[in-house]
Amino acid sequence: MEYLDFELPIKELEEKYQQACSIGEDGEVDVRDTCRQIEKKLEKTKRDIYKNLNAWQRVQLSRHPNRPYTLDYINNICKETFLELHGDRNFGDDKAMIGGLGKIEEQTFMFVGQQKGYNTKTRQYRNFGMANPEGYRKALRLMKKAEKFNLPVVCFIDTPGAFPGLEAEERGQGEAIARNIYEMTKLEVPIIVVIIGEGASGGALGIGVGDRVLMLENTWYSVISPESCSSILWRSWEHKEKAAEALKLTADDMKKLKLIDEIVEEPIGGAHRDRENTFKIVSKKILDTYNELKKLSPEELVEKRIEKYVNMGEFKER
Repeated sequence: MEYLDFELPIKELEEKYQQACSIGEDGEVDVRDTCRQIEKKLEKTKRDIYKNLNAWQRVQLSRHPNRPYTLDYINNICKETFLELHGDRNFGDDKAMIGGLGKIEEQTFMFVGQQKGYNTKTRQYRNFGMANPEGYRKALRLMKKAEKFNLPVVCFIDTPGAFPGLEAEERGQGEAIARNIYEMTKLEVPIIVVIIGEGASGGALGIGVGDRVLMLENTWYSVISPESCSSILWRSWEHKEKAAEALKLTADDMKKLKLIDEIVEEPIGGAHRDRENTFKIVSKKILDTYNELKKLSPEELVEKRIEKYVNMGEFKER
């Protein structure tokens, strides 16, 4: 397990706990009281650290290398039922954007989401979770297919942004994202969006229009990353922590601004510290949310969805 800078006190206590337990197992010394004391201190330290995280620390947790990605959620939630679908039927198959059919219990969903890699080779293969235009067109094709067969859509967001390369712009990156936003507002089936990691810029918005937008506790959602914001305003990445606070990008900020619908609590320490429990929590949230949305007619879904996003742009002049 890798530790972030602010997690070092936890690392130190966990190492002490393991050493104490090893002494008890290897020798005849009774260290049970010592182990209990360290364990209590460890739990208190975890609660104190994770309940008082600042915006930049949340960003760091969202990028933790051990954090589960889209395929981890899908494969664990759907068990053996996931069938991945490929290609945009126009240019190619974008490996940064994945999608397909899967079941949660007895309900079939169309899953769409960005996928990052686990090591250098797979990160290059997945283009670091940054989709090209064909990725967004594949996502839209699958969502349209879901609409045709009256299947709910689940979108997992985890991207540092859409791919900004020259080839992507030549193939219509902006148009592809804009088209997705437009078409998703009119989709006549329930759309559930779950932000599981980074939610940056138009790359996130391209699959981010939903009837319900759920955001895991240690994730972020913003028009720009803290580093990019810092480089624009201060010509340096050194002010990324200040930028993270100013951007109001945490789940709590998004909920207060009414840009998301619900915060999904993670196990203490983050999703990567208790993956199995995280999968169960997310699976239940998706099913509960769908059971609420399926009561609405297609016309009501579209009307409420459009009203929801129109209201986000309201403001008053003083």
